[in-house]
Order: sequence, then structure tokens, then C-alpha cells
Amino acid sequence: MPIYRKKPVEIEAWQFTKKNFTKGVPEFIRHAPNKPVTLYSQYAGEVIFGEIQTLEGLMKVSEGDYIIKGVQGEFYPCKPEIFKKTYVLVE
Repeated sequence: MPIYRKKPVEIEAWQFTKKNFTKGVPEFIRHAPNKPVTLYSQYAGEVIFGEIQTLEGLMKVSEGDYIIKGVQGEFYPCKPEIFKKTYVLVE
């Protein structure tokens, strides 16, 4: 069976945590065309959640997930465990 490796690409990503949400949503998400990311806060910031319009349809984003802007400008959520196995920080 053929084996494939992911091509090295650089992406923009932001982890959706209460602390980061309080600091402010980054510009690459706030100013995205067609506003594909909607984030919410309830109960004085105790609960955060959101939705992302992806190429596959509407997906939920939960606290701790990463919000990724892909190579074609698309957005999608990624669970922290998968993100850490897939990406490294570019200095």
C-alpha cells in the first residue's frame, strides 16, 4: 500500500481558550472574508463555544480547539491532540 507524507506548509492558527478569547480574537480571524468564524461567550465568560463554516459545512469549535486558516484561506477547527501531532511552531 502506498504511504504519503503531508507537504510542509505554513498555516495561521489560534487556540480558542478563555484566556485567549478575553485577550481578543486575532485579526486573521476577525477580518476573514465572509466571516466564516462565529465565537460566543455565555455566563460572564465561563462558557465559550463557536461555529466555523468550513468547506465541508458548519462545524462546532469547543474550548481548547485550534482555529486554523488553511492554505486556500479556508477555516476549520482542530482538536489540540491532533494539532500538536501535526504542527510545530515556526519561529
